[in-house]
Amino acid sequence: MNRIPKTGQLSHSELLQLRRWNTPTIYNGWEQVTKLDAAARVVNWEETRDFMPQMGPMIGYAATLVVEPSNARHKTDNPSAWSEYREYISSLPGPKIVVVEDLDRPQVIGSFWGEVNANVHRALGCVGTIVDGAIRDVDEMSYAGFKSLARRLCVGHAHSTPVRWGGEVEVFGTRITPGQLIHADKHGFIAIPPGDETRLLEASIQMDVNECETVIAAARSAHGMPTEEALAQINAAAIQFSGRTREQFGKQGEH
Repeated sequence: MNRIPKTGQLSHSELLQLRRWNTPTIYNGWEQVTKLDAAARVVNWEETRDFMPQMGPMIGYAATLVVEPSNARHKTDNPSAWSEYREYISSLPGPKIVVVEDLDRPQVIGSFWGEVNANVHRALGCVGTIVDGAIRDVDEMSYAGFKSLARRLCVGHAHSTPVRWGGEVEVFGTRITPGQLIHADKHGFIAIPPGDETRLLEASIQMDVNECETVIAAARSAHGMPTEEALAQINAAAIQFSGRTREQFGKQGEH
């Protein structure tokens, strides 16, 4: 069983500040501090849905789980699975996001998540889940303060029980290891590669400021200008944006 590494752990203040930004903004910051390609598989490559967008973004460290609601055999293979799994969850530092691989995909047979599990996991320091299967009791899960990104809703739980936990999982086309820092909202999620957490907040804020002070400001103030003048202003701002990005991070930036 893998444990969340102590290295890369951010302070409570840093986590709170990261949660104030949307996930695309966090991606923009990550892009500047990572050595990986901007198209690396660190975000969801398949469509996912945020069923609690009113809760805003969530951030936490991945606790991983595999389920297979169609298979009744799992209930008898390990009668103590639930207690062992909850012990695993409770042993990890928070905040935690439970990342669940559903072996039934692309079919949805039953939901691991509902009102009861949401409340239990909230009590164990979890803030939400990313599951490539389904959830149910969506209103009750919202009342519990437990955010959920999932493939769809469903009615029943079928044979939902923990199968394996604490190992690498794949959800929405992206592989996630226990302990990865995850930021998620209505746009999807990003799983920060180990080692890229340290400057993530600083870079995300700087990139947002750069955009607001250059390209966005130029575009907003261009209304009413002749087309050539507006284009010249925006192009100049894009050059300024790229220059700031190179100066701060040694990279070009997207504009």
